[in-house]
Amino acid sequence: MTDKLTPEELERHHTKMEKKKAAKDKMLSEKEAERGLLIVHTGPGKGKSSAAFGMALRCVGHGFKVGIVQFIKGAWDTAERRVFEGFPDLVIFKAMGEGFTWETQDREKDIAAAGKAWDAAKEMIADPDCRMVILDELNVALRYGYVSLEEVLETVGARDKMKHVVITGRAAHNDLIEAADLVTEMKLVKHPLKSGVKAQPGVEF
Repeated sequence: MTDKLTPEELERHHTKMEKKKAAKDKMLSEKEAERGLLIVHTGPGKGKSSAAFGMALRCVGHGFKVGIVQFIKGAWDTAERRVFEGFPDLVIFKAMGEGFTWETQDREKDIAAAGKAWDAAKEMIADPDCRMVILDELNVALRYGYVSLEEVLETVGARDKMKHVVITGRAAHNDLIEAADLVTEMKLVKHPLKSGVKAQPGVEF
């Protein structure tokens, strides 16, 4: 339990927070523009896809239509997919990956799957009804050369001005980071896998 503050300390705190609020309000009042954002979630830490799906839920809550393409994890039966399938009018969810590259061990198959996933992604990006398009683990497909970075940048750059595109996956390319409006790097500090704890439902899938 903290010590009780004196009236003088409470007043100083109130004055400090009052000034801070005024500064924040002024900053926000000067930012009135709205436009579609290119958002990248990358880095070695956990939570990239989860953060993207959180934004998808926000869109659903606002009644916005969302398109989701999974480039790698499509072979998994995930809880996210089950949840979003409950909103067929608002969410298009296409799990089109074949699993991680070390599991498939078939580069031609991986390239073909990524190509089909990218075709689906382009359709969603061109769909005027989709407010947000999430390209889950696209960074991995780009890293291995399964999808053309130049084509991704061109397609995303030519999208409708109010459409948001979210790209997840480790090792985002520098050109993609440069083109993005918002980039978040997930940093790995600790992971239970290193302590012998396997992936668990509700946490990893």
